[in-house]
Amino acid sequence: MGFFSDFKASLMKGDVLSLATAVVIAGAFGKIVGSAVDDIIMPIVGLITGGIDFTQKFITLDGNSYADLPAAKAAGAAVITYGNLVQAIINFVIIAFFVFVILRAAEKAKKKEVVVVAAPAGPTQEELLTQIRDLLKK
Repeated sequence: MGFFSDFKASLMKGDVLSLATAVVIAGAFGKIVGSAVDDIIMPIVGLITGGIDFTQKFITLDGNSYADLPAAKAAGAAVITYGNLVQAIINFVIIAFFVFVILRAAEKAKKKEVVVVAAPAGPTQEELLTQIRDLLKK
C-alpha cells in the first residue's frame, strides 16, 4: 500500500496540480489562438497576398511539371513542398505575436495589482557599530 499512498501524495502536491491546470488551460488557449489565426488573421493575410495558398507551392525533383501538388504526389514524383515551410513560418510569426500581445497585457495588469509596501528602514551597519562603540564606552 506504500507505493499507492506515495503516488497519491505526489499527485496531490501543489506543483503537480498547477502543472495539470496549466496543461488544460494551454490546450484551450491553443484552440483560441488557432481559431484566431485560421478564422481572422489568415483571411487578412490571404487578402494581402492576393489569395496565394502557400501550401500548394512546390518544386518537383524529377524535372517534370505538374498542375498541382496532389497531381505530383499521385504521379509519385519527389517534391519539395517549400510552401508548407512558408505557411508554417507565417503561422508561427502570427501566433508568436498573438501570444506576445496577450502576455504583455497580462504583465501590465499584474504590475497594476502589485502594491509594494516599503519596509521601514533600519539603522545602517555604521550606525549599529557606532551604537555598540558608545555602549562599550559607558
